[in-house]
Amino acid sequence: MKYALRGITAEELTYTINRVKMDKNTKFEIKPQFSRTIRRVQENDKLWFVSLEVKVESTEAEPKPFNLKVRLVGIFEAEDVNTDEDKQVLAISTTEIVYPYLRAAVSSLTANAFINPLMLPVIPAGTMFPEDRGETSFETPEALN
Repeated sequence: MKYALRGITAEELTYTINRVKMDKNTKFEIKPQFSRTIRRVQENDKLWFVSLEVKVESTEAEPKPFNLKVRLVGIFEAEDVNTDEDKQVLAISTTEIVYPYLRAAVSSLTANAFINPLMLPVIPAGTMFPEDRGETSFETPEALN
């Protein structure tokens, strides 16, 4: 299997401040939620779109000082993706390529909002999503159809 990055696009970059009243020494627990969608273009079966998204959302139970949503899409050209194992390797590899750009976008967005930049952790791509860790079966790769 061969693959190459053909481009990255920011589909959504949003930041909203929340006026949360808390005690002076209160620390907020920021828990980013990650999601990924992988699509193959029907007209060109060598073209794949890998969408990575991170969200931070305030709730009444867990207030946050801001809401944030960043979604980037990597465009890849891949050949010889024939088996489920090939699809899993492609998913992990392309996630590994796009994720540093997602980290940079989040840091830049929060820094440009004049708050302490949110630095997402370095996460090995093969551990970000349950389907990549082998915790779920890969027999139904809906995200890769």
